[in-house]
Formats: sequence, structure tokens, C-alpha cells
Amino acid sequence: MSGRGWTEPPALRVGIVGYGLMGKAHSYGYRVAPLLRRLPVTPVVTVMSGRDAGAVAAAGKAVLCEKPLALTYKEAAAALAAVTRAGVHNAVGFNYRRLPAIALMRRMITEGAVGEIRLWRATWLSDEFADPATGWDWRFDRAMGGTTIADLGSHLIDMARYMAGPVDSVCAQAATFVGERPAADGGTAAVTVDDAASALLRFESGARGTMEVARTAVRRPCDFTVEVNGSRGTLLFSYARLNELWYGGADDDVGLYGMRRIRAEHPSHPYAAQWWPIGQGVGYGSSFANQAADLLSGWPEEPWTPGFAEGAAVQAVCDAMETSAASGRWVSIGEVITSER
Repeated sequence: MSGRGWTEPPALRVGIVGYGLMGKAHSYGYRVAPLLRRLPVTPVVTVMSGRDAGAVAAAGKAVLCEKPLALTYKEAAAALAAVTRAGVHNAVGFNYRRLPAIALMRRMITEGAVGEIRLWRATWLSDEFADPATGWDWRFDRAMGGTTIADLGSHLIDMARYMAGPVDSVCAQAATFVGERPAADGGTAAVTVDDAASALLRFESGARGTMEVARTAVRRPCDFTVEVNGSRGTLLFSYARLNELWYGGADDDVGLYGMRRIRAEHPSHPYAAQWWPIGQGVGYGSSFANQAADLLSGWPEEPWTPGFAEGAAVQAVCDAMETSAASGRWVSIGEVITSER
């Protein structure tokens, strides 16, 4: 008994496969989640290990997979089938959904703040690959880490679907500017991933979109922006100021023409009441803590979201972009899904 009338929830043991940066981020999320809200269980990270090819779902374990769910839509569909057969909880780590400003942006869209969505655009710029002297590792191997389209683009595609609905078709381009990287043995190794890519999007709703991802943008450490233009307003988010959201509506006073800043820290805003007083803000780690708290709040009855179904849908768009960039034509998402049946 930890307090009058309250019993400490039972422990839920968590295993993390992979112990790099993302292992650290998820460990932080599980540690902080019980401090944000009362949960039916207390997550306890019990073991961390290297990667294993075996299927966790077959062992009856709930699975939270980092994005992208897989390297191809075929693999993603197989993963979805595996968790469906096993009947286990499943989720994909699209953690940026859980930033207060992004969650508020989506809520305002669903409440009609921008009217009917007409345009959606996003960029993700990084300088991770900008230096040609950066040594070859798994990030430059398509078979290990996937492409820039899958790595950075999967987050943007998830937000596109989250805000504007399913994507119908894409037209993309991609480029690799540094074809070889210094190898550990003193030689060089071939780069099999793109350094940068961009795409035009057509949504099933009729809306249009654009997105750009790059890991060769000098002095852009991890800068992404998302903007929605609708029939009655505009919303804009910039990760460089992740506690803020910009909004302008057609019905605003014309004397105050332009966009106004919303600090997504008021207790009425998503997640904000669980964190600090107004003015203190949150950071990257909050998205992982919010994610863990969301997934475990309804444990074990409520399904997790976004699940492997959403992860597979995102991967289908990634595959369509890859195909389009290679062929120079528009590619429908249906074409990708049908080709793998």
C-alpha cells in the first residue's frame, strides 16, 4: 500500500530488443509514464537484447515495433498477419503523434478549424549524411536500415494519413549524392540508400500534398515541419519550436491578418495537463512517455494505436514512393498492395 486507499499496480515486464539510441528513448518512456497518470500496470524494463530474427508475436507477447514496421510492404503485411494470428497487442512507434502540439493540430483539424483540407505539406531535413567522410555503417545499407524514404519519410507519411486521411497515389524522386563511404577496413563501401527524396501526394479525399526528406542538409540537425491548408484556415508546426503551433482562420479579424502562435501547454491541450506548468514546455522524450502511457492506460482490454495495420499502410506508401522514384511515374498505393497478394 503506497498511500491511503491506493494499491500499487502490478508490474508489467518489458523487454527491449535493440539497445541503441531508440532503446534509451523507450526506456525513458516506460520509466516516466507512471508519473504522468495512474496506469493499471507499472512497466518495468526487465531485459534488453540485440536483434533476433524470431517472431515475438508467436510467443504471445505484445509488440511495439519502431518505425518503419519493415523494409518492404510485403514484410509489413507478413508482420501484420503474424500479430493478427496470434491475437496480441501491437503498435508502431510513430511517437511524434504524441507531442502536445501535433496532437492539438490533429484535434483542431478534426474539429473543423481549417475546414476541408486542400493541401498538406511536410519537410524533414537532417545533416546526418552531409559529410562525405562519414564512415559506412548499417544506415547506408538498404537491407539493414531501409532508405531515407522509409526512415524519415515514414514519420511524415503517418502524420499525413493521421491528419489528411489515406494516400491514393504518389510521384517521387530520390538521389544518392555520395555513392561510397569509408569502410572500417580502410577501403570504401557502396551506399545503397538515398540521401534525399521528395514526392507529390494525392489523397483519397481529393486533397494534394508534398513532402521532402533529406539527410544531406548542412546545419539542419533534425528539422521537420508540417502544414495543413484548408478551406477555412491554416495550421503550421515546426519541430524547432515543438511546444508551439501556428494558426490562422478565414474568420479572424482582418486587422490582425496573419498567423498567430498557440503555446500548446494549456491544461486543455492534449497531454499538457500531465506535464509542467505553462511556460516550461516539453521535449523529445515526452513523446515516448506519452506513448507508453497511452498504450498502457487501457491494458489489457483496449487495442493499441497506431497498430501494425497503420504501419503496413505507411509502408505501402513508402514502397510506392520507391517504385515511383525508380520508374519516373505516378504509382497508386493500390498497385503496391495488389502486387504483394
